[in-house]
Amino acid sequence: MSRTIKDYVTLALKGMAMGAADVVPGVSGGTIAFIVGIYDELINSIKSINAHSLKLLFTGKIVSFWKAINGSFLFSILLGIGISVFSLAKLITWLLEAHPIMVWAFFFGLVLASTWFVSKDIKEWNVKTIASFIVGAAVAYYITVATPAETPTNLLFIFLCGAIAICAMILPGISGSFILVLLGKYFYIMDAVKELKIGILLVFAAGALIGITSFSRVLSFALARFRNSTLALLTGFMLGSLNKVWPWKEKIMMDGGFELEKNIMPNAFLAEAIVLAIIGFFLVYFLEKLSQKK
Repeated sequence: MSRTIKDYVTLALKGMAMGAADVVPGVSGGTIAFIVGIYDELINSIKSINAHSLKLLFTGKIVSFWKAINGSFLFSILLGIGISVFSLAKLITWLLEAHPIMVWAFFFGLVLASTWFVSKDIKEWNVKTIASFIVGAAVAYYITVATPAETPTNLLFIFLCGAIAICAMILPGISGSFILVLLGKYFYIMDAVKELKIGILLVFAAGALIGITSFSRVLSFALARFRNSTLALLTGFMLGSLNKVWPWKEKIMMDGGFELEKNIMPNAFLAEAIVLAIIGFFLVYFLEKLSQKK
């Protein structure tokens, strides 16, 4: 595919949107990739990092390697994600603490619209797709209500966290950041990002690289062979994750010092939250229509 400089700048901006979403526990970068129309190309490009392409790299055939993995596309997306994560980590964590209802309301509208638009790509609803949808919704809902665990900080576990979280990050509806919360390492990794703890970040990134190159093959195969059922499963993931992005919450202390959030009825900023949810919904609508035109 021939692209211009403007196209690559646009891809970097899409990557920034993915990165911003991945920083928020409850919102998936995979959802954003679906919204902006790059999900299939992203998965297939990641899948192309395999023994054949790596052989080209290690034998000095850099240009052939770059073409084989759709390198310019991946570089643009990863550049955008990196810029967003390192520049927005402090801002988004601050916003979640200072204005949680506003932030969650915006993302609630965004995820709700994403659920609707992804479901429109399902060509046929039958027993298989309905079952896949129900399973996806149930799994995502269970993840949102699971209790965070007390976990070690050794480098092997950080590596495993990277491998697990990155798989969730490319699944629409399942938040890699929230998986880190469940693994007890969200704030640990966010602190590493803010304080540039290179050793921890390199180990986490290595785990993410292994996880994403392995899992992308599964996703690519599923989308190619069982597209309707896979899309139904992903739609279910998004719907089930709405429980996590409900704007109104109260904090509950659990045994062992864990702090959980419980959804409650609207008790503040209702009008503002509705407006922001509508903005989030129509932002997705606008991006969807823009993607269709292209």
